[in-house]
Amino acid sequence: MSQPTRPPFAAFSEVEHRARLAAVRPKLRAANIDVAISVAPEHQYYFSGYESWTSAVSPQALIFATDDARGGGEPTLIVRNVDLPLVRESSWVRDVRTYKLHVDDVPALIAGVAQEKGLGTSGTAGMETGSILLGLPLARAIERALAPALLVDAGPVLGAPRVVKSPTEMRYMRKAAEYARAGLEAARKAAKPGVSEIALAAELEAAMRRAGSDYWAITTELASGPRTPGGHGAARQRIMQQGDLVHLEFAGVEHRYHAVTLHTMALGDPGKRAKELYELTRRSLEEGEKACRIGAAVADVEEAALAPLRPAGLEAAFLMRFGYGIGIAYPPIWLEALEICRESNQIMQADTTFVLHSCIELPEEGIGIIQGGTYALTESGLELLTGSGSVPLEIL
Repeated sequence: MSQPTRPPFAAFSEVEHRARLAAVRPKLRAANIDVAISVAPEHQYYFSGYESWTSAVSPQALIFATDDARGGGEPTLIVRNVDLPLVRESSWVRDVRTYKLHVDDVPALIAGVAQEKGLGTSGTAGMETGSILLGLPLARAIERALAPALLVDAGPVLGAPRVVKSPTEMRYMRKAAEYARAGLEAARKAAKPGVSEIALAAELEAAMRRAGSDYWAITTELASGPRTPGGHGAARQRIMQQGDLVHLEFAGVEHRYHAVTLHTMALGDPGKRAKELYELTRRSLEEGEKACRIGAAVADVEEAALAPLRPAGLEAAFLMRFGYGIGIAYPPIWLEALEICRESNQIMQADTTFVLHSCIELPEEGIGIIQGGTYALTESGLELLTGSGSVPLEIL
């Protein structure tokens, strides 16, 4: 029997996608879910290959039974008719149903397919009810269409498998890191007093695109001088000054896999206080890096990162979680299910990729520092993929 034709822009083989479905089905059944209705683009991509950014403007769903015997074990994609060619160029899924926007009843179409997959009146459907891209009106309409079947949140179950990366995923993460490093090098060359934050962002973004990067899920975060305590500040028209700290956070992207660079640098001498705070931030990151070992409690990793800050009375200035999982992402976020914080009960695993960042934010002093990058944890240990990591302050 001949092998199925691979779509021209498929990032993975049909075999890998089917293996992912086979692995998640028993986990969904264990949660008493009969049919999965995935509306989150990152999960549609992970399980079907469909490059589905259009979830932001049009309802879409990947629907499959959690029992292979139901519905022939084959998944179904529901997309807007105008997007059918995008499915054909990236996904192996053969059963694709389309609708006309503002004409067809999409919740009814979703419910009908779910019933085809074996969802009975007393059954349970699982959907990412917490997805940012699922608005309340659509969620309620789908719930009404499925009734009296029960609709529950399947987001954590569908998202958990993405934490551990396959060899192909790791290859994409490393390529994304190459793009991010190209962006950081461009930023180093372009960052000067008299240049605006937006102009600096333009240089680093152009460098990543020229290197081959796909589009990123979050805008480039770039703040300078007194703006640096804003942890998620986007670039503004502010003109950078001599002695400014400049902190950057941006991602290179390969096949939707994100590698995030974080870096703080200075345009000339930033002063004694800023250098002291940077050194504490660097030591915080270094201690957290040391704690990242396979089998370590995630909570202990953040605790280690806080140890250098406590004697200086700066624990309260550590306003961000120490880290989070990273991989497939669509606007407006790039977070995965791994949460590296004191409140987590997770364990560090092999073949995972994540962002680590230590930060000190002091708005009253006009000083903010964030330092870190994207890391891979494998049987060989912790590897920095992109970002500067725990290095001395770079003064340009």
